[in-house]
This record gives sequence, structure tokens and C-alpha cells, in this order.
Amino acid sequence: MKKAFFILFVGIACSLSAFSQKTENKPAEKPDANVADVATMGLAKAAYAAHGGDKLRTLKTLVMRGSVDLTSSAFNQAIPGGFSMAFAGDKYRIEFANPFQSFKQSYDGEQTYTSVQLGFSLPPMNRLGFPLFQRLGEKGYVVSKLPPTAKGKTGFRITAPDGFFTDFYLDDKTNQIKGYESQYEFQGRTLTTSVVIDKYRIVEGITVPEKYSQRFDLGQLIVYGDFKSKDILVNTALADDVFKRVN
Repeated sequence: MKKAFFILFVGIACSLSAFSQKTENKPAEKPDANVADVATMGLAKAAYAAHGGDKLRTLKTLVMRGSVDLTSSAFNQAIPGGFSMAFAGDKYRIEFANPFQSFKQSYDGEQTYTSVQLGFSLPPMNRLGFPLFQRLGEKGYVVSKLPPTAKGKTGFRITAPDGFFTDFYLDDKTNQIKGYESQYEFQGRTLTTSVVIDKYRIVEGITVPEKYSQRFDLGQLIVYGDFKSKDILVNTALADDVFKRVN
């Protein structure tokens, strides 16, 4: 059960952190890399504008702190805890604490440090979720239509140069992202993480998820997390030692 919680912790980081590292993971399927039609590209641009536009593109640092309740398909009682995340370009630090055990992980731009060995590998974290969305418009990042399985949903897919992708679903009224889903393969299994955003907060002109739930499907086990940020800081100064080795 502890490992399930740790997997969820890092899965959440996949949706928010902006860094890259070497990995043996690969996309879950070969996505449609065709350039989006005018309507789909228009949706992507409208969503980008709704989340801050150029301010989102030039985001330098992001700090989030708050509470998280965890459950799983094997244990449906909510486990309360806390989290903190700090991101600066390719660097990041995440910390989670619950009654079982604390978990810390950091990346200093070259090497990843983890307080507890999880025994599995992760996809490039800047290739999933909001970090991928932030790269919209950059060379090699392809916008395409949602797959047929997303019938009835409004949105688009972004595929990174290495093939990792996320499907983004939009609110028809606000053009904000109301949820997204990513898939990748690990040791022959297809893993899926999906997010539903309940509430946003606008900080320094950037629309940041404040309250959201995440589902991490491991095939034999499904883990859920309900996150609520208390503090969200944008473009605040962070010392380099924040991203050094964790204990």
C-alpha cells in the first residue's frame, strides 16, 4: 500500500513538474502526429490564452503547498496528508507526507534524488499534463485532434517530439482545461493517469489548478488523490539548494 501512495505522488508530479530525465518508458501508442486542422488549433490557442498566454510561456518558478487525501481500489478509506512542490525551469522538488511515511524527490537539472527507492521508472515529466501544455507552439510539439475514444469531448492532443502525449479536455464556456489524460508503457503494461480540475486560481495572470483529483491506473491497482492547494506562488525567487539532494 505504501508503494501505491508513492506511485500516486510521483504521478501527480508528472502532471505539474517541468523537467526531463532519461527513462526506458515509451508512449502507450503511436499517436496521430498529423498537424491539427484549423478548428483544433483554434481550440488549443484559446485554451492557452485562457491560462495566461505569454505569461504562462515565460513562467519561471511555481510553488504549490496544500493538502491531499489518498484512496485506492484496494483501500477506500481516505488517508489525509500534505504536499509541497517547487519548480524552476528543469529543476523541481516535491514533498509528500502522510501517517505512513514521508516522500521527497528533487531534480537539480542533471540528477534525480529520491528519499525512498520506488523500484520503477517514470516517463519524462515535462512530456505529460500541464508542462506539455506549456510547450504549445514550440518546434516539434504537434497539436492534433482527440482520438475517437474521446467522442463527445471538446479538446485536443499535444504530442512531444519523443512521442509522449496528453489529451486535453476543455470547458466549452471558459476554454480552460477541465481535465486531461496521459498514457505510457512500463514493463509491458499500459499505465494511465487522468486529472479532473475542480477549481482554478489566477496568480500573476496565470490560471493554475487549485483543487483537482487525479486517478492513476496501474492495471491491477487504481490510486486516487484529491488535492487542494493553500499557497500558490508564481515567479518567486528560489535558492539553488532547494533542488539539491533530499534526505
